Amino acid sequence: MRTSVVNKFRNPVLLAGACLLATVVPVLRSVAQSAPQNVVDDFKARYEKHEYQIPMRDGVKLFTSVYAPRDTSRLYPILLNRTPYSVAPYGPDAYAPIRGVSSRFAEAGYIFVAQDVRGRYHSEGHFVHMTPEKDKYGPSDVDESTDTYDTIDWLIKNIPHNNGRVGLWGISYGGFFATAGMIRAHPALKAVSPQAPQADWFLGDDTHHNGAFFLTSTFNFMAVCGRLGTGTAMSCGQPFSFDPPDGYQFFLQLGPLSNADRKYFHGQVPGWTEMMEHGTYDSFWKARDILPHLRNVTPAVLSVGGWYDANNFYGALHVFEAVGQQSPQTADFLVLGPWEHGQWARKNGASLGPLQFGSDTSLFFRDNIEFPFFDHYLRNGEDPKLPKAYTFETGANRWRKFDAWPPANMSTRSIYLREGRAVSFEPPANASRPFDEYVSDPANPVPFVPGRGTDMDPDYMANDQRFAADRPDVLVYASEPLTRDLTIAGPITPTLFVSTTGTDSDWVVKVIDVHPGDSSGKGGFQELVRGDVMRGKFRNSFEKPEPFTPGKVTKVSMIMPDVLHTFRKDHCIMVQIQSSWFPLVDRNPQVFVDIYHASSKDFQKATQRVYHAPGESSELEVHTLSSPQ
Repeated sequence: MRTSVVNKFRNPVLLAGACLLATVVPVLRSVAQSAPQNVVDDFKARYEKHEYQIPMRDGVKLFTSVYAPRDTSRLYPILLNRTPYSVAPYGPDAYAPIRGVSSRFAEAGYIFVAQDVRGRYHSEGHFVHMTPEKDKYGPSDVDESTDTYDTIDWLIKNIPHNNGRVGLWGISYGGFFATAGMIRAHPALKAVSPQAPQADWFLGDDTHHNGAFFLTSTFNFMAVCGRLGTGTAMSCGQPFSFDPPDGYQFFLQLGPLSNADRKYFHGQVPGWTEMMEHGTYDSFWKARDILPHLRNVTPAVLSVGGWYDANNFYGALHVFEAVGQQSPQTADFLVLGPWEHGQWARKNGASLGPLQFGSDTSLFFRDNIEFPFFDHYLRNGEDPKLPKAYTFETGANRWRKFDAWPPANMSTRSIYLREGRAVSFEPPANASRPFDEYVSDPANPVPFVPGRGTDMDPDYMANDQRFAADRPDVLVYASEPLTRDLTIAGPITPTLFVSTTGTDSDWVVKVIDVHPGDSSGKGGFQELVRGDVMRGKFRNSFEKPEPFTPGKVTKVSMIMPDVLHTFRKDHCIMVQIQSSWFPLVDRNPQVFVDIYHASSKDFQKATQRVYHAPGESSELEVHTLSSPQ
């Protein structure tokens, strides 16, 4: 169904993905302040805290907090979390009840370990974003997999009353460190759960989708967590002060991306500076792609993602896929729920914005999937008999189990864009007007949310899309009401035939479930099922961008992230197409330039056409699935 991660450089245009929020509270950060005092006191009564500086093979020491049960009459497994977001509170008498996982862990008895990764907060060393994995090692060569190995080795040998088994987990950036930890894993590491892991910062996660720069999230993260500090280690500081506080206007007034450093960062944000020097998928980005290294994985793996995770949905899917392809002997499982970024770890998961899911999906995951997974591999607990993929079906609001993901035995169908702004499963006949067109103006880009926040709203994928449908620079295609339920699963693959009067362009495709209208006759809620962007110059290669020839019909394809969604009877399928999604995505000047170094004069209006004639038929390939009986 999806292009192999192993072969992606040979077919680079067929990949897509999801980003990183500085405003999402890291799971193990500041929990002491948020936890009720009685919860802290109860945890302190049952657990004893110790702090260590654990030496790595190159002599660098990493700050590590250990919470061990006071009851020493038996042995306990270790549950490890490595984070760049601080293991605060610091001090042997400052306790933080473990959050983000089921309370069943504390009840069953685990040794909880949290570590500041290299170069962050109280750990020594130099922090490198998305630390590249090494292929060959000398005695003192290090990366995140060796730091994990050395940490586990020290813990097993030095923390009393452990049973010799370790589990590793993490969310978002922590998910990246969990993924790195299962490469050349320590023999004691038996189970790993990368949750919304960052995997590839150019193709899918955190900073880009298909080469298009994710502006709000990257700017906020780098402004808060990427600045050079006064000491040797980096830490996250105060939120950036936006002036004006309207994010749409702030980023519009920012102008070209090159202004960010000149106006605000002043050379003090090395991660941003590095990104701005690498505008194509070059060796810098490839070195930070962790997926090709997921070979011969020995621990069991539970990859976790959320359908509405705007940050790292790409990572969850592709870590699962990479392990399955490159390490087929590994016990490799996938969970996909109806969640925004990290929602499965901090909320009950019953709803997201206006969407209601009919049950406490996050609690269900923590108690009935995550805990049994770790307990089985770390203390020989009851086998939970997990399916290969445990996924929540949006639209129908039910959990489903599959022995493969994407599911086997699906039917492939094409959704065609038709004359008259129609959507149909039938290909177009001759059209009197073979295209639709709009003018894309970088000075008036299409907003990605109806409000004007300064960050990537974590629930933006749950927003009603009617705010965009009325704009003249958004093409809207809709089907007739469905006569029966329709369930689609796996990736969605748009193939557009387009032309532009410019030499570059972004193409944003949104697949929408239109609910029946109200009694006034107005159109109903427009539920975003999946949306993504392709930066047009990368349509044939992420390494070697190509300009468009003005006015020439050109094919643009991408693979959008997976879905499992049921369009109910009487609902309509809608497709929206636009060329900006601001300020979620930076503005394309619509002139073929290095956008990271574009000037104000490079930004120009362009007339965009989307074709729907025989031989130039814009369509979306989907995979349909039978509903369970």
